[in-house]
Amino acid sequence: MIAWLRRRLQSWMRPRQAESLPVRLRRNRIYVLPTATGLFFALLLGTMGLGALNFNNNPGLLLALLLAGAAQASLIAAHMQLSGVVVDAVAADPVPAGETLRLRISLGARDQRMRRGLRISHGDAHAHAAFDHHGGTVELPIPTGRRGLMPLPRLELRTLQPLGLARAWAYVWPRQVALVYPAPEMQAPPLPAPAGDAGRAQVTRAGDDVHHLRGYRAGDAPRSVAWKASARRDSLLVREYEQHRSDQLLLDWPLTAGLPYEQRIRRLARWVDDAERQGRRYALGLPGQAPVPMGLGMAHRHRCLRALALMPGEAAHA
Repeated sequence: MIAWLRRRLQSWMRPRQAESLPVRLRRNRIYVLPTATGLFFALLLGTMGLGALNFNNNPGLLLALLLAGAAQASLIAAHMQLSGVVVDAVAADPVPAGETLRLRISLGARDQRMRRGLRISHGDAHAHAAFDHHGGTVELPIPTGRRGLMPLPRLELRTLQPLGLARAWAYVWPRQVALVYPAPEMQAPPLPAPAGDAGRAQVTRAGDDVHHLRGYRAGDAPRSVAWKASARRDSLLVREYEQHRSDQLLLDWPLTAGLPYEQRIRRLARWVDDAERQGRRYALGLPGQAPVPMGLGMAHRHRCLRALALMPGEAAHA
């Protein structure tokens, strides 16, 4: 019930929809409320004031009024910590689905006041910031779940400065998206045969032994299963061969036939990473779009993984 009320209140607070950056926090979007410490302090001041009035204690009444003035000033100071703060930009490098996205938030101000004790948060993730008119940058970890374009969440900026008696907060909702790569398949078979005639080159067994055995993975050819060794181990073992190297690999969609739709995308993502790691030139062929030509390097890897990340969902593909 409390969580529902909190979400309901947040839906009424500004901004109510995504906004373009940069954004300056003005007075009409900053909220200030006393903390639990502030409420206790107010109760204490009320008790002191009533006691001073009851016993006609002028010094006690003066002290209560001075402390009340200091508490009131702390409310204004907390508000001023956020007033004028500018969120200039946010950016994040793509990560595979399931990993943490490091959201870089650039903060600044148009005045000379120092900002201390600012906390930027979303859900359970948070980061602290302190900066002057020169600005600063903080990183906020954001969890990812699915591949594709992820809209950025509404971010909360808050502070308890200077005395911890009041909490001032405001929201920023960037109208931006972050790219999330598909998660590469964990247990993927080796890279496919090279493209062209080079793919029919003879294979050589790896290692000094007659052959190298490894656990069975989905998609392995039945003829590569070592049946006798599998019977002794009570689990399927597969002969591992090292194929002739070529600089031309075609990572084509039909090579993953027979697998579930999302697993086909994850397997191609894993092959892209493997080809990049081995320094082999590769191209990517996907249904419904022009193939990514042969290439190598981080820019080429990003282009391939972006194409995989933006593949339509299984329902749309069906």
